[in-house]
Amino acid sequence: MDEQSGQFGVVPRDVLLAQDGLGFLKAIVEGKLPSPPITETLGFELIDVEHGRALFAGVPTFRHYNPIGVVHAGFAATLLDSALGCAVHSTLARGEGYTTLELKLNLVRAITKDTGRVTAEGRLLHRGRTVGTAEGYLRDAEGRLYAHATTTCMIFPAKDA
Repeated sequence: MDEQSGQFGVVPRDVLLAQDGLGFLKAIVEGKLPSPPITETLGFELIDVEHGRALFAGVPTFRHYNPIGVVHAGFAATLLDSALGCAVHSTLARGEGYTTLELKLNLVRAITKDTGRVTAEGRLLHRGRTVGTAEGYLRDAEGRLYAHATTTCMIFPAKDA
């Protein structure tokens, strides 16, 4: 949650596009760039990234509960969407961008405030010129599966100067 620097924000578009995706994401992990505001809102963080892989972690709490007494599916969806999207983002060349076109989520076990820390790992399945796909898994510290997801992302080629 970037507690050491307390730094949350969005970098200007020119800063984002001036570096490749992996370098950009590593700068967030290292605290050289701010963590996105959504990570402060929901209490999760990007903890590791490599080419085609991203790992997020968070601790579900009572503030994430829905009216039926468990953590809202949006918590799992947001962590997995972040991990999947960043797995694709890690493959971008300087100047390229992307956006999520589709997210498919399966919840297989209820998450509660007693679940403890969970990690969402996203792994690239395919990277083409204009489409990337990834899959991911949300697990607790003992490796129990809580949700899994897939995504399709549209990749925008770098614009010639």
